[in-house]
Formats: sequence, C-alpha cells, structure tokens
Amino acid sequence: MIEVVSIINAAPATVFDLELDVDVHADSMARSGESAATSTGARRLGPGDEVTFRARHFGLRWRMTSRITAHDRPRHFVDEQTRGPFRSMRHEHWFEDAGAGRTRMIDRMTIRAPFGPLGAVASRLLLVPYLRRLLIERAVHIARLAEAADRRRDCLGPGADQNRCKP
Repeated sequence: MIEVVSIINAAPATVFDLELDVDVHADSMARSGESAATSTGARRLGPGDEVTFRARHFGLRWRMTSRITAHDRPRHFVDEQTRGPFRSMRHEHWFEDAGAGRTRMIDRMTIRAPFGPLGAVASRLLLVPYLRRLLIERAVHIARLAEAADRRRDCLGPGADQNRCKP
C-alpha cells in the first residue's frame, strides 16, 4: 500500500471537489500528457461515474478506466480500476478537517501488478516509488489550487480578512 498525507490550507469540501475534477487531474499530470474522458461527459465525477485516463509513463502509452465506488462528500471517495494495466488498483481519498480552515488529505493506493512474482518485484522496485511520486505531485497541485480558491473566497465580501488578503 502507498500512503501520502498532505496538510492543505483549505476547507475539506474545496479539496474534495478539486480531487474529483478530471481537468484538474489531467493538469496535475501534464508531464505525462494525461487526458481524461468521463462516462457521463461531466467534468466532476460522482458516485458510479467512470473515467478513462490516457497517459505516457515509462515511455509507454497507458490507458486505465476507473469507477467511483464510494462517495461521501466532503469526507471520502474511492476509485477502483475496472480496466487497465494492473491486476487491481484501489485508491482511497480521505479528507479530514484539520482545524483552522485546513484539510488533512490522505491518499491510500493499493495495487496488484500482473505477471505474478515478476510483477510483484517490479511493483515494489518501480511502480510503488513512481506512483508515490505521482501522488505527491498531484497533492502539491491540488493544494496550490485549493489554497488559492479558499483565499479568493475569504477575500470577497463583508468581513474579509484584509491581513490575509494582501498580495
């Protein structure tokens, strides 16, 4: 299992919604040329929705389809591979209120590689470190967007915190 924990200076609902936005996902993986197409055409995924990702990793073109199998806004959702390169892949996303307008975001990913014992070795030596790095890059991207969105919201309207809103 891969686990990445991030503290984000934004509300859980903001972070949750950004995590389910397929355009944000594709932008966070721009280095791999990732694109995403949803089963419904909607850009934000919901319960039961499927998304197919296409990207280049390890110099090869990959295609993977995942379905949202659990959805409890703004606390938790799960996506699981239905077709793709792994024997199985389950990605749990948890969003905990960390107080003071912050979110503790936890990504837990479990993969099973194909090709038996050889796949298990490749998974441990190559896939797990690579996927951990991708999850961290994605978390940094989400944090940047979420913090900017919450900051803009805090700076609008009556009662705005002008100290926080200075450029």
